[in-house]
Amino acid sequence: MIKRKRALKQYREIKKLKGDMKLAAEGWKKKWHILISTILSARTLDETTILVSRRLYERYSSLKELGEADIKEVEKIIYSINFYKNKSKNIVSCAKMLTRDYNERVPEEYEELIKLPGVGAKTANVFLSEIGKDVIGVDTHVEYISRRLEWTKHKDPIKIGEALKKLFPKKMWKEVNPNLVRFGKKYTSRRKKNEILDRIRRIK
Repeated sequence: MIKRKRALKQYREIKKLKGDMKLAAEGWKKKWHILISTILSARTLDETTILVSRRLYERYSSLKELGEADIKEVEKIIYSINFYKNKSKNIVSCAKMLTRDYNERVPEEYEELIKLPGVGAKTANVFLSEIGKDVIGVDTHVEYISRRLEWTKHKDPIKIGEALKKLFPKKMWKEVNPNLVRFGKKYTSRRKKNEILDRIRRIK
């Protein structure tokens, strides 16, 4: 098991080298915007998700309106993102459930969030970290970088998250995902990314 002190040094190097691009979950004033944009962002470029989200929120100004939306109309708005048909069904169902069961309030408890359509562990944790909760969201970038740097050997996102929580102080948890994601997105060449990560891995 890698030592915490070494992992922290490696993480600081990641922070120095990361990009500064805006991520899909960031910058929204309403919590339901954060959640819906995070659902939409799966397997889709952040810049595309942000543009699509803006159009969606201009058309539907409340969770109630989105929950009552015609799925075909939603599809027309978000068609440029991956899996748009399935995501259209999920975000309409999610909005409907939030309106009906939560009085248009997005719950801030992990166990409640994962009951919502389209919300899995990664989406729930990214949402919670974005609103300031001490959690670590584990997506493909976090998984890849964590395994490459030997912070964990696990492939399961939940176990990866648990391993990272042991390495990093609680006050840092919410920043781990966005920093690793920005690094992962900055270096789109797998070869270049691996060269840098292998150099970072040698930091003692």
